[in-house]
Amino acid sequence: MIRKGTYALFLHIPCDTIVNVGSIGPIPFQEGYYCYVGSAMGGLDQRINRHISKEKRLRWHIDYLTMASDDVYAFESSGDCISECDLAKLLSDNGSTPAVEGFGCSDCNCATHLFRAEPAFLESILVKNGLTKFVPKIE
Repeated sequence: MIRKGTYALFLHIPCDTIVNVGSIGPIPFQEGYYCYVGSAMGGLDQRINRHISKEKRLRWHIDYLTMASDDVYAFESSGDCISECDLAKLLSDNGSTPAVEGFGCSDCNCATHLFRAEPAFLESILVKNGLTKFVPKIE
């Protein structure tokens, strides 16, 4: 069954680095955790698994950042529970720091879909709002 929904992807950048993010260009990232919000209306499991994988063609802004990370995991909300823009607003309204203006939001009016993250704090906000930890399915 193909599921649709939104997700919050947590990434750990192990050291200060500069990542060339496709159309945005080179961006400096500090060591630490980041949280990216996105949606997949044509296959939630496939999209999250793609982001977690290092073997992919670089297509979206987040693809470039996942290649520089040493840890990637996700929380998910299947169905129409919360939109990616509402999820970005939720994180912003709860004290998350926007990381890069224009990141991952070229198809909407949000300032960004990428935030600096303290995982435990953000995870608790996500769980309170109905998201659950994504568990990759082994096929």
